[in-house]
Amino acid sequence: MPLLQFNDLLISFTSEFLPLWNDKGSGAHNAIGLWRPSTASDALNPFFSLGDIAVNHYRNINQSNVVAVVSDANKVDGTALRPPVDYQLVWHDEGTGALSNASIWRPIPPQGYVAMGLVYGVNYDKPSRHAVRCVREDLVVASKVGERIWNDKGSGSASDLSTWSIMPPDASAGEIYLAPGTFVANNSYARPGLATYSLRLALTAQLNDLPPTPVLFGTESPTLEETTPTLQVCEIPWFCVKDPELTAVEQFQSSPVYRLERTDRHMLAGFGHNTEATSQPFMWTATKGELGGNAKALAFNTNVDLSREWPVYAPAFDPAFSAHLDREFTHTQRSAKGWSQPSPLEIITYIAPNKAVAAYLLHSEYRLLRQDGSQVSGTISYTNGDHVYLSESQETEPQPEETVERLSPPQAQPELEVTSYDLFDDTLTP
Repeated sequence: MPLLQFNDLLISFTSEFLPLWNDKGSGAHNAIGLWRPSTASDALNPFFSLGDIAVNHYRNINQSNVVAVVSDANKVDGTALRPPVDYQLVWHDEGTGALSNASIWRPIPPQGYVAMGLVYGVNYDKPSRHAVRCVREDLVVASKVGERIWNDKGSGSASDLSTWSIMPPDASAGEIYLAPGTFVANNSYARPGLATYSLRLALTAQLNDLPPTPVLFGTESPTLEETTPTLQVCEIPWFCVKDPELTAVEQFQSSPVYRLERTDRHMLAGFGHNTEATSQPFMWTATKGELGGNAKALAFNTNVDLSREWPVYAPAFDPAFSAHLDREFTHTQRSAKGWSQPSPLEIITYIAPNKAVAAYLLHSEYRLLRQDGSQVSGTISYTNGDHVYLSESQETEPQPEETVERLSPPQAQPELEVTSYDLFDDTLTP
């Protein structure tokens, strides 16, 4: 599968795990199983675990769970990863009566690095420094303690222990925060106030220029077929999409990257021909915003949200993450209100004597595609009402070898004035 990269950190995934320990025989009221992500395959040979995995059952998690593993883009000379300098004992199961002995250790990172999970120790021995890697501070984001996985109530252990998942914060626009899938622990049953971290990734599209505004020749009303589309693409990692037709492991194996495509074209919003001897006002009413409700359907079917960060509720996803599309890609630099419902937009302009003017709005269609090109959920139609593009009639069409310059927005042409405003209150929000 293609690797994900943030600065000099490489991120891949594994669904293979090595069993470490479970609490069978301990008498604890709840179950726990400890597993270690495997990087034994040739594809994952240069990758390392961020910590061991704790689950609240005894079932085999191979081919059902997926977690991130990491490597350095600069290999042996890189600085993205470092082994811990030592370990601190968190807990051992002495007195529990479990069928095998276990200890849990916290990696102590070098200065400028963070530990992202705990590590199991065979019997009561300290783990190897090469069992895990610590990550450079600028490659992670501070996170929060999630749900409780297990506590040792009823086990008879000499010391209390509770284990907890790690949850990322809400992502900033243009970023993804991916939880490591590891766990933290507390020597009590209360929620710990420990520092936790998630991996960072960019979620930004490489945007092309917008399509040129059609040039109006003569005084006849143009047709919509004259507009030329352009394509913008944002690639979304598999774990950010709740694919209704695939399991998480199937996504990771068959569609590691999804393509969110935005096709832009100019849509005719109004046309006027002034046959008078003086400038005359013309007014048109258009519709801006999202039409058809497919944005809500996309969020419901896949949790991919075009107007805010997602997921709306984290337990729906494993591994846990938060993501937020770049606001320029989703037309929400100024306001996200257009995604809730369509609304009327009134356009007013003055047209010079014996001239014609065509007014256009930018129309975008969004499609979410799997790796094989099949579409997930329906096509979303959105008309951006932030800008009105005007094209004034030209006297003659240029020869084919000539280049037609794109007309500037109306404020750059003194002979034209344009005003657009909503028929309903639509106060912009940051």
